[in-house]
Amino acid sequence: MIRTFRKAEIGRVADIWLDTNQRAHAFISAQYWEEHFEEVKKLLLQAELYVYEEETRHLVQGFIGLDGDYIAGIFVADGAQSRGIGRQLLEHVKRLKGRLCLKVYQKNARAVAFYVKESFHIWNEGVDDATGENEYFMIWKKSFTSRSSESPAASCDSIRGSVCKNREGS
Repeated sequence: MIRTFRKAEIGRVADIWLDTNQRAHAFISAQYWEEHFEEVKKLLLQAELYVYEEETRHLVQGFIGLDGDYIAGIFVADGAQSRGIGRQLLEHVKRLKGRLCLKVYQKNARAVAFYVKESFHIWNEGVDDATGENEYFMIWKKSFTSRSSESPAASCDSIRGSVCKNREGS
């Protein structure tokens, strides 16, 4: 079941964030994620979060974090991965938003493939200042998946200035 995050779940959600980042980004030192753990916990409390709760055990197994149209991340607990939870979380926010954007490390090939499969388009490439890692700036817009005569590139041009303007290049 997908629902809105409850503040009392911050410990579980933050632990999933840390574990998932360390596993998915082995090319970045574990220390980097640990050093940012407390700061991220505070940011999570301010973000728009949706959690996937396992109904039988009432245990949060994953979450998606948003800042406006920007997906700060999709995180699924290690034992719950590859069961469609990430896709369900993404579909939930696609129903709420007309467009979404995100950044993903290029070395995280599994995540890049997931987002491409989910109709995100690579718009730009850059370097994450904090880690020095190359990343993609990806966008999704409902019209990308429709039979519109407008090309994805044209759609990118029209939304590049407004979508994620505070995220690009950060």
